Amino acid sequence: MVRKLLLGLLAGASAGYVAARAVQALALGRSRLEPISKDPAAYGRTRRALALTGALRSTLSTLAFAYGPLAPRASRALEAAPRWLRPGAFFGGLALISSVIELPVTFVEDYAIERQYGLSDQPAKAFLADWAKGTAISAVLVTALALLGGVAVRRFRATWPIVAAIGMLPLFILANLVVPIYILPLFNRFEPLRGSLEVRLRALASRFGVGDAEILRMDMSKQTKKANAFVAGIGSTHRIVLGDTLIDAFEPDEIEFVVAHELGHYVTRDTWRMIALAETVTAGLLGLVALGLRDDDSQDSLLLLRIAAWLGAGMLAVRPAINAFSRSREWAADRFALATTGDAPSGAAAFRRLRDQNLAEEEPPMWYEFLFASHPSLGKRIEALESPS
Repeated sequence: MVRKLLLGLLAGASAGYVAARAVQALALGRSRLEPISKDPAAYGRTRRALALTGALRSTLSTLAFAYGPLAPRASRALEAAPRWLRPGAFFGGLALISSVIELPVTFVEDYAIERQYGLSDQPAKAFLADWAKGTAISAVLVTALALLGGVAVRRFRATWPIVAAIGMLPLFILANLVVPIYILPLFNRFEPLRGSLEVRLRALASRFGVGDAEILRMDMSKQTKKANAFVAGIGSTHRIVLGDTLIDAFEPDEIEFVVAHELGHYVTRDTWRMIALAETVTAGLLGLVALGLRDDDSQDSLLLLRIAAWLGAGMLAVRPAINAFSRSREWAADRFALATTGDAPSGAAAFRRLRDQNLAEEEPPMWYEFLFASHPSLGKRIEALESPS
């Protein structure tokens, strides 16, 4: 009785949240969504609340669905299909349905709020087109993973955690190969950076033996006014990507410092570090989940759903440790950029410009940085550059 009550409360709370966002989305859809605020503190409070709510709601609602009455019914509805196909159909359909149900939440939290704070002027139709592409891609990937997971739990019932852990490593590597080449270009245009800036940045990269690395300009302004740069891919697919929002707004010296930071990730093979961390964490969590579900004799799809639900809960629990490692690598990349350029003022200026353009707080609360931040606060990074030890 207590379990049923708890599951009902979790499901009801999640449904109520979606319903409230649906009402809000309908109201916002009829308005022009003009910018109403440029207040970094207010934006920070809003984003923190959404991050905390989203993490808890996603984890708890998935667990509630995995142990509630709807999942077994959905699983039984697929019994006419071949057994090997059922997990893919179950999870692929679930991914599509949940994405559609969550659309009001996505519209309000990822689109309308960004428009209201003046951080995007993307048309609603373009946002919905990106959402549709993202939903389709997610459904295909989830279906493929579920089919592989079904093989693991069906053929290796006693040792599936080992099989799954071994299988995850090539999947992590494949994702880093496929995403920058085939997935990201579905949403944005990537083109080689040209002109004097490219010559300058290529000379910088050549100092570390990576002068042939791809340095690309991305039309990030399609979705946001925020500035960003990142490293993607591994091996021959490694590329340094600069948003046009950064290129068009930052001074050349500031851009060089940003690229030197990204080169730090590239040269020290941080992508491989993150793959190794992801594999280690996933393997450990799979082992713990297997212990918790050792007496669960559910059929394949339902067992996979419960594995995924507890794996998600475990990932939430270890997220602070993962973020701490990520922050340590960002500090290392900052030190690399400072050693490479010797230009601390331009680095500090770049971070201030990033703060202003992205409506970022210099010092978010410590609890938020601990739980959710993959990067150190901009205030600490600026202070480190202005007061080098």
